[in-house]
Amino acid sequence: MHIAGTSQRYRSGERVALFLPCYADVAYPEVGKAIVTLFERLGVPLDYPVEQTCCGQPAFNSGYWPEARTLAQHFAEVFNGYDWIVVPSGSCAAMCKVFYRMIEPGDAACEIGGRVCELSTFLVDALGTTDVGARFPHSMTYHDGCHGRRELNVGDRALRLLRSVKDATLIELPAVDECCGFGGLFSVKFDELSASMGRHKCDNVKATGADVLVSGDPSCLAHIGGMLARDPAARSIRILHLAQVLAST
Repeated sequence: MHIAGTSQRYRSGERVALFLPCYADVAYPEVGKAIVTLFERLGVPLDYPVEQTCCGQPAFNSGYWPEARTLAQHFAEVFNGYDWIVVPSGSCAAMCKVFYRMIEPGDAACEIGGRVCELSTFLVDALGTTDVGARFPHSMTYHDGCHGRRELNVGDRALRLLRSVKDATLIELPAVDECCGFGGLFSVKFDELSASMGRHKCDNVKATGADVLVSGDPSCLAHIGGMLARDPAARSIRILHLAQVLAST
């Protein structure tokens, strides 16, 4: 069994496991549905192992490493049979690919976590495509999540996918490299700072004039979307996950 990653290419017929983050599962189930639709269109067999749970990121970030280690070990048991594990979240992908090595270096969780691919990386690098047959007749701007940008070096893969969407207008987001302020527990422990960063991000989103804010991270969308919804000048701006745009026709 090989370790799937950006250096590997997907072979037709290989089954892919969908790892759905807690945020998407609870708050944005339509993200998972969009991935099913997208992968069916691309002819990629997709499984959803029902025994999956949290990847352990909240426990890890809180300093509860033994608890995070238990979740990482469970992750390894659930996804052991798959060469390809796709997740629509840069932060959860980073937890599996990068931070499992910190809590349990050299064990099965590290090896299996290394097979995890963030969605845009899988589509562009492993599947070798940027045009997935999507059509989305709206203007949109894209927010980069910090983990995807800094830990996974996702680069412009999501933007390349969005530029290939028919009838869509992609508008660059000012200060795209700045954090939205969510940061998981950061938003709880440092709520005023988190809110200030979020307001700045929302101001930049409004400045684009885009109809839709798109991101590859459901947690970022929850934070920014919640703040946009409370702003009378921004309530018309929709938030969508990258997968939802790519599944559109």
